[in-house]
Amino acid sequence: MAKPRILFMGTPEFAVPSLEALIAHDCSIVGVVTQPDKPKGRGRKTASSAVKECAEKHALPVYQPQRVRDADFLSTFDALAPDMVVLVAFGQILPREIIDGPPLGCINVHPSLLPSYRGAAPINWAIINGDTKTGVTIMYMSEEVDAGDMILQREVPIESDDTYDDLSRRLSTLGATCLVDSIDDVQMGTANRTAQNHSRATFAPRITPETGHINWNDSVVNIVNLIRGLSSIPGAYSFLRARKFKVFSAAAVQKKTSGEKAPGTIGQFMESGLQITAGDGHVYLQDVQLEGKRRMAIDDFLRGFPLTDDDILD
Repeated sequence: MAKPRILFMGTPEFAVPSLEALIAHDCSIVGVVTQPDKPKGRGRKTASSAVKECAEKHALPVYQPQRVRDADFLSTFDALAPDMVVLVAFGQILPREIIDGPPLGCINVHPSLLPSYRGAAPINWAIINGDTKTGVTIMYMSEEVDAGDMILQREVPIESDDTYDDLSRRLSTLGATCLVDSIDDVQMGTANRTAQNHSRATFAPRITPETGHINWNDSVVNIVNLIRGLSSIPGAYSFLRARKFKVFSAAAVQKKTSGEKAPGTIGQFMESGLQITAGDGHVYLQDVQLEGKRRMAIDDFLRGFPLTDDDILD
């Protein structure tokens, strides 16, 4: 049986293993749709998405519409006439014409155990909320975000030291494997189709700049989970001498003593890191970046930026 003609839609690095898996599986990729090039980095030079770079490496046709629901792209979609659409972290909401058009459906790789964490940032919020497990769901797309019928789920543990980067890499690899298995089942007509329990749905909204601002009055566990869940992009942060101070790695020690200093107070540099007073103990900073400087280990930072007794994180 010939493999289905697939239109792939995705943008960040998370989506690349899925595209690579489809190529390795000898699927016929009729095109790759990704977000338009955007300025990145300090120099604000225009850069391609990770998916575009992968597609060009394999000489696949690339489409970058500002909006996939615009008439021009819908005409292109009709001309491509894919048997199936595969979407992995694309970044735009699809219109009904794309969701319902392909005869084999529109399949999505979502990095959570749906119906938990529908939305834009499921990996981040699973870590921020202190969850101990997550996974991947392969599902049929619907007009309601992440609410379609499920084809397959696989669960993975969240380790106590996992950062967003760590967990994202594992889930992207797992998602690619599950995707290939699901496509074969869909084509053969043997795929499961399980409706989600919508009453149990939870949501994972986009990460905003305010999300990452550390509240030193919070518990040490919550603070470290926030740091882990936003490491390395966009990074949890505080302010040091009115400059943004990002933290990418830290350790928590619960220890409340009478007469403790105010939350955000900087303590001693120890083997565990730079001690910061929090709501119920201390957070030890290990990997940081001060605005205008490169990311570095805390001991390297302190050698080039000595702190005074008046310094505090706020």
